Amino acid sequence: MTKNIDLSTTVAGVNLESYIINASGPDCTTYEELQTIARSESAAVMMKSCTVEPREGNPEPRYQRLDFGAIQSMGLPNLGYKEYVKFSAQLRQEYGKPVIASLSGMCKEDNLKMVEAFQESPVDMIEVNFSCPNIVGKPQLGYDFEQTDKVLGEICKINSKPIGVKLPPYFDLCHFDMVAEIMLKHKVGFISCINSIGNTLIIDAETEAPIIKPKGGFGGLSGQYIKPVGLSNVRAFLERLKGQVAIFGVGGIVTGTDAFEYLLAGADAVQIGTTFEKEGAASFSRIAQELQAIMQRKGYSSIAEAKGKLREL
Repeated sequence: MTKNIDLSTTVAGVNLESYIINASGPDCTTYEELQTIARSESAAVMMKSCTVEPREGNPEPRYQRLDFGAIQSMGLPNLGYKEYVKFSAQLRQEYGKPVIASLSGMCKEDNLKMVEAFQESPVDMIEVNFSCPNIVGKPQLGYDFEQTDKVLGEICKINSKPIGVKLPPYFDLCHFDMVAEIMLKHKVGFISCINSIGNTLIIDAETEAPIIKPKGGFGGLSGQYIKPVGLSNVRAFLERLKGQVAIFGVGGIVTGTDAFEYLLAGADAVQIGTTFEKEGAASFSRIAQELQAIMQRKGYSSIAEAKGKLREL
């Protein structure tokens, strides 16, 4: 009964057949995992955030499911960027679905090297991760506005393909102002907000210990716990970017209602991470169907009709 609801959208000039894609992080490291995403109802294939050299990541246990999300300190386990350059060509040829690279260099030079390599690949967009909170000894670049400005300025000089930035959560209105100014200055194609809330701590009262091992138990919190922060960041950036930069909403999307809330806040599309890890690829079609049902009930026939239409009290 929802066949007339159009969930197609556009992000940084790239057409997506649905409002919903996977987030970089869970179950997108190997080619087999990426194939599972490509065969699903995810509108694009977002690949694992990669580094120049392969990484095994942090010691186990490093990921624990929680009642309303997860806590993790994975440490960017990945196969190295050269493998994902190869995967992008295979995925485009085999499935024809948009492919998005996600990069997380350990320094500016790493990011520049990988951006240059992916510019020569078939990927449709390049997401640069400025917000990984789980690398020991490495700060989140997204909280250093001077360095963000500097690094982004150099990255965006190599931008025949749309460049996006995966941002950490912000909590102060002046920070939204400063970051939006940087994004507009460098003509960024899209932002993904938010990454997990970094350096949270879950303690097991019975064992009297944290539930993950790396960094003394400090890890990134994701899932429903962080949805209000994700929504606020999307809305704050919508108001400041004024349609010049596309927005992926990320954080706590479990149901079609969650996706609809991000749509009202102003997200051009949403990324599913923790729910995908818990539920598998069927989550993409389920959430899409639920979103269509909500839109039909409310009289919306397309994403464009509802996007950013959050009412004020």
